[in-house]
Parts: sequence; C-alpha cells; structure tokens
Amino acid sequence: MRVARRSEEVTAPTAADPARRARRYCAGAGNSRGMWRSALKHVHAGKVRDLYEDGDSLLLVASDRVSVYDVTLPTPIPEKGALLTQLSNWWFDFFTDVPNHVLSATDVPAEFAGRAIRCKPLKMVQVECIARGYLVGLGLKEYQRTGAVSGVQLPPGLVEGDKLPEPIFTPTTKASEGHDEFITFDDVVAQEGREVAELLRERTLDIYSRGAAHAAQRGVIIADTKLEFGWDGDVLTLGDEVLTSDSSRFWPADEWQPGRTQRSFDKQFVRDWATSTGWNQEPPGPEIPADIVEATRKRYVQAYELITGRAWTGVPA
Repeated sequence: MRVARRSEEVTAPTAADPARRARRYCAGAGNSRGMWRSALKHVHAGKVRDLYEDGDSLLLVASDRVSVYDVTLPTPIPEKGALLTQLSNWWFDFFTDVPNHVLSATDVPAEFAGRAIRCKPLKMVQVECIARGYLVGLGLKEYQRTGAVSGVQLPPGLVEGDKLPEPIFTPTTKASEGHDEFITFDDVVAQEGREVAELLRERTLDIYSRGAAHAAQRGVIIADTKLEFGWDGDVLTLGDEVLTSDSSRFWPADEWQPGRTQRSFDKQFVRDWATSTGWNQEPPGPEIPADIVEATRKRYVQAYELITGRAWTGVPA
C-alpha cells in the first residue's frame, strides 16, 4: 500500500557526505559501547544490535548483549543474538504478506553467520509501535495511574496479567536518549498524518493478533510486543526484529494466572533479577551471575523451540 507520510526526512547517501550515509539505517536504535570487529564500515551501535554498511545494503548484527531499563548490562547471554535472529527470521517468513527489510538471512560475512541479516536501508518511522493483549509492565502501571494506556480507556478492576477485551495499540516515543514515553493515537496522527497512523495501528495489531494465534497453538501466550516500521520508497516496511524474546513477553499458557507475575520465556527474567538487586537503573548495570545467565539462555531457547517447532542445535554456521 502506498500512502503519503510525514516521516523523518533522510536524504540519499553520497560518498562525499558520510553523515548522510549514517542516517540511513534499518532499526534497533539506542546507544551502546560494544561492537563487532569487522573491516566493514560500522554505522551504528545499538543496545543489542550493530549496523554495518556493505555496498548498497546494510548488515544488522545481533550481539549477545542484554539491556534492561535502557541500560546494556556488562554480561552477555551466550547464543542470544543468534536465537533472536533465527526466531525473527522465522516470523518474517511466517508473515509472507507483510513487506519487510530482509534481503538475505544467509548472504552475510562468516563472522556474522547465524546472527545477522542483510537488509534494506529504511527511513524509519519515529514511533515505537506496541500491541498489548494482556495488562503487564509499564502498561499495567499506566492503567493503575489513569485507567487507560496510551489514551485507550480500559475496564475498571483489571489486575496484573489480565487478558484485555481486545488487543490495543499503545505507541510510544522513540527516544534517542532516556526512556520512551507513552503517546496517544492522536499524537501519532499529528506526527505522521491520519492515513499513516491508521496504517501503523492496523499493521501492528494484525501482526500481533496473527502471531499470538499461532503461539497459542504452541502453548505460548504473547502478552505484548514492540514493532518498528520504516519506508522503502512509499512502502511501509517492517524492520528491526519481530516477535522475539527481546521485543515481546512470552508466557507458558498452561501456567497463566491473572493477579500475579507470570513465568516468562523472555528478558523479563533478567529485568526481575536486576530489580531484586536494588540497582538504581542507571549505568553502569550490575554483572549477571552465571546461574541467571544460563537460566536466561534456556528461556530464549525454549521460546525459539516452542514457537518454531524446531530444535535449537546452536548458532547456525
């Protein structure tokens, strides 16, 4: 679908203006110190992903870094980057009717095998597109404070983990520094125009609903998820990652019980551990103990295997 839009203007790259080249990216923004050693030009370091230029395409590389509360912790989770990439690739194939930024999942340098994709440069929409089917996390806190999330009024009396009457679109800002903030659909309309705002909401809820229906058949609840979109010319295109343990909350369906914290197959386990340490959520983050590292890795493996129906045999060569 081709529509008029008001996304951040990004000019075409030129050899004479490397700053312009650096502004063309896939997604996964956020500052971090780590990056891979490569002869390719490093364009951007995110909290988890690194971005490299390779001719007219980009390489989006998922590291084993883990971030919570917008802070990258010093301890990596082995195989995490590959697990995220392979699960995301599985979902990109699942949503065959949704344009996405992937050019190739295999045409990548050997040092990035299994954890990188070759992708199109996109002009990113400056909105984090979040779909929520259950009340949890920051959505729960906003509901307890106002009775609504991102301006969407919800029934009174809901508790942590409750299933919502229907999935809701709860966008946030895309902050380059600090925390993202809830915005309303009307805010998205003001920023992007009504046609684009409606398309973002429709596409986000469609991907979430279809993904959640598949996961439910596999015994997994997808409580919520974050998606990012950008423009490939005039085509709204899914970028970054899709329905992974970093971008979503996954719960075992047979253990779901509203009114309490749910066991999860995602990085909420690390968030909960970090909170229990008394850390103030400011850099530097705490080192993660070995038992928490391994328990987190196992959760990412569980999510991959349950959703895809495939056994995880290690980082693909």
